[in-house]
Amino acid sequence: MSAGESSVSVSGGNHNTVPYDYSDKKADSGKVPKFNGDPEEFSWWKTNFYSYIMSLDEELWDILEDGVGDLDLDEEGTVVYRKKHTPAQKKTYKKHHKISGSLVLAIPRAKYMKMSDKSTAKAVFASLCANYEGSKKVREAKTLMLVHQYELFKMKVMKALMKCTQDFRP
Repeated sequence: MSAGESSVSVSGGNHNTVPYDYSDKKADSGKVPKFNGDPEEFSWWKTNFYSYIMSLDEELWDILEDGVGDLDLDEEGTVVYRKKHTPAQKKTYKKHHKISGSLVLAIPRAKYMKMSDKSTAKAVFASLCANYEGSKKVREAKTLMLVHQYELFKMKVMKALMKCTQDFRP
């Protein structure tokens, strides 16, 4: 057989293929973990996003949590007077753009458009956390309130039933 020929048989029949086990594939494929907007999935996404960012550079997470410090940014997150910055400030600004870009890639466009007034990665991330971590607490509070209302309703029904049975006694 020459170098350009293939040994694969194309004729019909039984193909002996080995199935690929996708469960062994690494979770981190080098891509930003996507958030689908489901509040139940937020905590899982946040953990994966943290791992992804830390694998790139631990300073990125610091910028996400602490902000960009003394850099002056306009309403779109662009630095003002970039040429006047020190090399350290330029490095911080570059890292800020890296984390901002990762966040933009991680969230759906519709979610980003709702937060487009946020000028920094810290503000976008804080908004996500407030909306989705807060929503879980709000749901738990609403659930407790509904359970309480149901218990009050049951007591009223029982009281009304007892009054009716007393009214009909001879």
